[in-house]
Amino acid sequence: MAFTFPFSAIVAQDEMKLALLISAIDQSIGGVLVFGDRGTGKSTTVRALAALLPPMEAVEKCPYGCAPDQPAGLCPSCQHLGEGETPKSHKVPVPVVDMPLGVTEDRVVGALDLERALTQGEKAFEPGLLARAHRGFLYIDEVNLLEDHLVDLLLDVAASGENVVEREGLSVRHPAKFVLIGSGNPEEGELRPQLLDRFGLSVEISTPEDLKTRVEVVRRRDEFEKDPEAFIARWQEHDVALRDKILAGRDLLPDVVVPDAALERAAQLCLSLGTDGLRGELTLIRAARALAAFDGDREVSDEHLKRVAPPALRHRLRRNPLDDAGSNVRVGRAIEELFGA
Repeated sequence: MAFTFPFSAIVAQDEMKLALLISAIDQSIGGVLVFGDRGTGKSTTVRALAALLPPMEAVEKCPYGCAPDQPAGLCPSCQHLGEGETPKSHKVPVPVVDMPLGVTEDRVVGALDLERALTQGEKAFEPGLLARAHRGFLYIDEVNLLEDHLVDLLLDVAASGENVVEREGLSVRHPAKFVLIGSGNPEEGELRPQLLDRFGLSVEISTPEDLKTRVEVVRRRDEFEKDPEAFIARWQEHDVALRDKILAGRDLLPDVVVPDAALERAAQLCLSLGTDGLRGELTLIRAARALAAFDGDREVSDEHLKRVAPPALRHRLRRNPLDDAGSNVRVGRAIEELFGA
């Protein structure tokens, strides 16, 4: 049996953990891009969050894991259900699907089921990785090395929540709603600016430089590997409390109010930073609303905007030849000028 490192036991990397948590509350934020050194817990944190979430209800024998209480979004396999008929369902873990480098487009979007075509003469669709990731997480390590056309395809599907396949005589449309998580090492190449902008949040993590943090990371990982069951049991109470907070945040989210003052602050911040388009404001507001719900607040405040502004905006800045400061410094400076110390 494979064990997953507890989310609550992950040391430091607070910005990455917060970005993933609020993305789990509001999927419309647009996913998370994590850039940082190897061995800093990127994939561990993603898998820990998925394990933290409670199992989800899914239609039995459905290859897409459709939600039985959302008939409007059912896949072709479930659309045969009669009106008013309640499908049989069962609980399944929240999926975390890894997309390896070198994967083909057919493997990602799905293709003709050759085995059934050859043995039974049937033209059937074989679902791909996007189908498996529905209602969960699609994780791409080294996303900056992935072929551009695949990244474009993934971002389009993540934005629309639907995968459309028109090939080999097939015409298939199925739901594909997932949180897209990309990670990479900036030393191995950068993402194109137009692709950077399509990710909702961007976080930068680094190897801890203080002795106390490094020792604690090694200690916890060593304890987990020696006796994973005992280690998970020790952190179970913390994970359960965090799970309850996520579920409460999801319930509260529709009732969180975004006052005009918060909208104006978000627009002023994006204007001062010179972000292109309005995606920056939209993401900033969605992330602030999700954070407010996570904190149990019914109204978005300046504090919520200040906390989510760096991951929501740092990757949307144009390069300024007259300003050598990095994106983190520029966002921090703009926050200080607008909100004060």
